Amino acid sequence: MAQLSQRDRIIRHIQYKYAAEPEHLWARYPNYAVFRQPASRKWFAAIMDVAKKSLDLTGDGTTDVMDLKCGQALVGSLLAQEGYRPAYHMSKSSWISVLLDETVPDEQIFPLIELSYDSVAPKRKKS
Repeated sequence: MAQLSQRDRIIRHIQYKYAAEPEHLWARYPNYAVFRQPASRKWFAAIMDVAKKSLDLTGDGTTDVMDLKCGQALVGSLLAQEGYRPAYHMSKSSWISVLLDETVPDEQIFPLIELSYDSVAPKRKKS
């Protein structure tokens, strides 16, 4: 049995933990998928195959990345680590791109997904 790609493992994790299905919004980009927080309908993750040159990576071809929402301080600290890039096509101050090429272990990505999911959830009103 073939090993699942990191992209496929992450998608399965999101489907299982958050009951969020990938939405393919652009016919031109069939490998782009977004995931919405069900209560707010806001995106909490986007998975894409992006040209390496668009991410300032060496080599030809594409690589899978996932954009996640996180705070500005966290963006700065993550960018200092291998496997993280400035957000692709999102606000670079509050989103981060994570390479899905096994550079960053799944166990480090899962808490970032949860943070992103929680950050786009509807805010609770104080009683």
